[in-house]
Amino acid sequence: MRVPAAAPTRVLIVDDHSLFRESLARLLDAEAEFEVVGHCAGVEDALGLLASRGADLVLLDLDLGPERGGDFLARARAAGFPGRVMIVTAGGEGLEAVRLMARGASGIFLKHSPLADLVRIIRGGAAGDGWIDPRYLPRLAPGDAGGSSEPRAGLTGRERDVLRGVFAGLANKEIAAGLGLSESSVKAALQQLFGKTGVRTRGQLVRVALERYPEEL
Repeated sequence: MRVPAAAPTRVLIVDDHSLFRESLARLLDAEAEFEVVGHCAGVEDALGLLASRGADLVLLDLDLGPERGGDFLARARAAGFPGRVMIVTAGGEGLEAVRLMARGASGIFLKHSPLADLVRIIRGGAAGDGWIDPRYLPRLAPGDAGGSSEPRAGLTGRERDVLRGVFAGLANKEIAAGLGLSESSVKAALQQLFGKTGVRTRGQLVRVALERYPEEL
């Protein structure tokens, strides 16, 4: 019996740099798993496209000329948009990008990342994996992401190493190879992290870890 192909992930691109926006749209349209439903340069147009065409994933630039990507995120969530939003940045808005993770963004990636990496990161975001470019981690300080002051269990060295691999967008097998561990040991560490943070998915783990453990990352 023939298995029906999975429906493509519907992507909306919001970026005021037309060359990057159009290049990214062509890149994703060339992949069977994605369908670009639209691309635009501003908040109002983006909200209009979201209302008329819908999307599973929004790729959102932070700097939209006179507007900020955070405004779109807040208004889209207020309107009931349930999909994922990944922040795209040229790299100059580190703290703002990190704070948007606490407000529901699924990840942050840099515009000048290699094209192959962009597709891999976006594919992970569509699947629900959290992602933050490792170059953002040194910018974090305790409290930067708006974390809670409630007591929390600390992380072990292995948990920190595995968590860094999750932040880097690596699969369990890749984390295990990089750390010289078995894949089952990585899975066990992830389960411990899920238990400590009270989450169920890698995307949620990224956001909560940014809030609670920035000093350990």
